[in-house]
Amino acid sequence: MRRIAISVAASTMTLSLAGCGVLNATGDGASASPTKGNDITVGLLLPEKANTRYDKFDYPIIRDKVAELTKKQGKVQYANADASAARQSEQMQNMIDAKADVILVDAVDSHAIADEVKKAKDAGIPVIAYDRLAEGPIDAYISFDNELVGEVQGRSLLEALGPNVDTSDKVVMVNGSPTDPNAKQFKEGALSELNGKVDIADSFDTPDWKPENAEAFMAKAIAQIGKSNIAGVYAANDGMAGGVLKALKAAGVTELPPITGQDAELDAVQRVVSGEQYMSVYKSYPDEAEAAAQMAVTKIQGKGIQFDALTQDRVDSPTLKDIPSKLVQVSALTKHTVKDTVVADGIYGIDDICTAKYKAACAAIGLK
Repeated sequence: MRRIAISVAASTMTLSLAGCGVLNATGDGASASPTKGNDITVGLLLPEKANTRYDKFDYPIIRDKVAELTKKQGKVQYANADASAARQSEQMQNMIDAKADVILVDAVDSHAIADEVKKAKDAGIPVIAYDRLAEGPIDAYISFDNELVGEVQGRSLLEALGPNVDTSDKVVMVNGSPTDPNAKQFKEGALSELNGKVDIADSFDTPDWKPENAEAFMAKAIAQIGKSNIAGVYAANDGMAGGVLKALKAAGVTELPPITGQDAELDAVQRVVSGEQYMSVYKSYPDEAEAAAQMAVTKIQGKGIQFDALTQDRVDSPTLKDIPSKLVQVSALTKHTVKDTVVADGIYGIDDICTAKYKAACAAIGLK
């Protein structure tokens, strides 16, 4: 539930906190002191490998930020569940047994992980929900504003359909995993823009966010609706947008409908540049990951003033109210904003995007 206005982009956060002296704070008051020094272990549990962001961005950014904040004395113990809730539960138990000082968990299944969150809490280990809102007695939560992500996707799809968009225009929705609470918020945000303006002709919740599942669902929708009758496709992330595109091409669709996405994966950015995918949602992983590392370190070191400054938003989960949170800003990535988003932030260089296959498309939009 979104109850507080979105915070400013987190890329400015470190500088602004440092400017007011917060980063050097050591507690809630003059007598407070850290409960841990720099020799700390941060457990990091990430959910899957189908989305390349976790191994490519989140983990190394968190690892490097923890090292920076602890003068290279702190370390990150990392595990990826590869979309298995049972495996993630085992991984979290291993971190509890190993006495990690704090755990960042991006849940495969937000409900299923609640028992392990409680076990960590009982063992005196703080748990911060990262990217997805885990249930149970978590200490804090950091993510992007997920309803806003869906709203941006929905608005962008309407924009692509043009000023004459009509309630008879048929849109297929390929939503995220039913075990991911973010997917529900993305869908709600998108529907808040699309309802009453287009015809949601078919809608699917995609297990494990797998592109092959999205491809199968899209093939089913094409068979039911007709390939020439689909005006647009809401795909909740870039991996599934790729699966949707495969299904459309396999059906012989030559004039592709606009397709949304999310995560600004490199192949999706190239599809946006070439016009095969209309848009993605750019979420600054450095902002989210660095803020998560700051939250973890300040929490375990007892730096309450800094921790409070980092968690000024509040959200509710099904099991806990008023969770201290940080909601990070997002933006639409279209062919007109590639340079101002992923290139400007150093996520990809122009040479990464504009390979031989895409040089002409890049030149056509001034990306060179």
